[in-house]
Amino acid sequence: MGQHEFVPQIPYGTRDFLPKEASRKRAVEGALAHLFDSWGYDEVVTPTMEYLETLAVGAGNDLDQHMFKFFDKNNRILALRPDMTTPMARVAATRLKESLAPIKLFYLTNVFRYEQAQTGRQCEFYQAGVELMGAAGPTADAEVIALAVESMLKSGLKQFQIGLGQVDFINGVMAQSGLSQEQQYQVKNAMLTRNLVGVDEILVSSSLSKEEQKVLKQIPLLHGKQDMLKQAYGMVANEMSHKALDNLAEIYRLLEIYGVAQYVDFDLGIIRDFDYYTGMVFEGYTPGLGFPICGGGRYDTMLSSFGMDCCATGFALGIERILLALERQGIVSMPGAKDVYIGWGTDKLFAAIGQGEKLRTAGQRVEIGLVAQTQAEAEVSQKSKGYGQLLYME
Repeated sequence: MGQHEFVPQIPYGTRDFLPKEASRKRAVEGALAHLFDSWGYDEVVTPTMEYLETLAVGAGNDLDQHMFKFFDKNNRILALRPDMTTPMARVAATRLKESLAPIKLFYLTNVFRYEQAQTGRQCEFYQAGVELMGAAGPTADAEVIALAVESMLKSGLKQFQIGLGQVDFINGVMAQSGLSQEQQYQVKNAMLTRNLVGVDEILVSSSLSKEEQKVLKQIPLLHGKQDMLKQAYGMVANEMSHKALDNLAEIYRLLEIYGVAQYVDFDLGIIRDFDYYTGMVFEGYTPGLGFPICGGGRYDTMLSSFGMDCCATGFALGIERILLALERQGIVSMPGAKDVYIGWGTDKLFAAIGQGEKLRTAGQRVEIGLVAQTQAEAEVSQKSKGYGQLLYME
């Protein structure tokens, strides 16, 4: 291949953000950073790569197979972070262990997973999220869910809904059913992908009675408001599931106080794809996207893997998915306006620089031409670059 035939490409599953896209992305991230800060969360920035044994803590459902891995000079295995909950837990357990609880952190960063790339799904993608560590119970969970709702509103979304579930409801039903650990794993995996046919096939081949099978088959279909919780309460007889439903009811009462309950429905079929969730879980959906734009839940056991006995809850929001949803809903904000382009004729560069500095000091967005131009040439530059005004020095 000759020198002039080479066409540089970017790696599979990555993308470039061109000026307008980058501007919209930065605007959403800036709004979210301000929102998280206003709720008392502090930003943390962690390394893009970590040791594999650190990232493997709490990772479930073969997440290890989706990591980008490589060796350092000492032959230790490193990996690009596939999510942010584990790095944030590491920071809390090692660097912030003596901090007064609760520890409230947020992040805005990129994460990496081997994925089948498609619109809204990339191997490198951007997330915003919060982790609330050291606070148990519905109060902390409700704050996290309310903040997730406010995050989507602050991003500009108008149409979305949160599905709220509780892993102990399913765990209680599973324990009561008498299914083997392998059968429970198979059923949960089928429920994770909403594969109702798969759930049916597994249960039919089990030794459960038809009544017991019926309860399990109904779980993926249990979604709605408070009346659905009452229905679910009567379907099960175990204490774990009843406590899970009581927990959801209390969280919902707090969400009503926050004024965001209209955005929340109960969905007892939600099973998040990480093994570390221990209580409430939720996902956010918007019309036109076939995958969640945000998700999170309670994970009370992960920090113990880092030597810190601490409960925790949090969520992550997909930045590209937010941008895609805004575009599909016709809510595409225009990048910040460019104010003034300064063109200049022969020997007028010094005057142009002086005028540009005055305008920038006054808060305007200004570009100064780098070569002498005629006024007609300066007008072409002003319009092609998207500036609202031309100032020509002659």
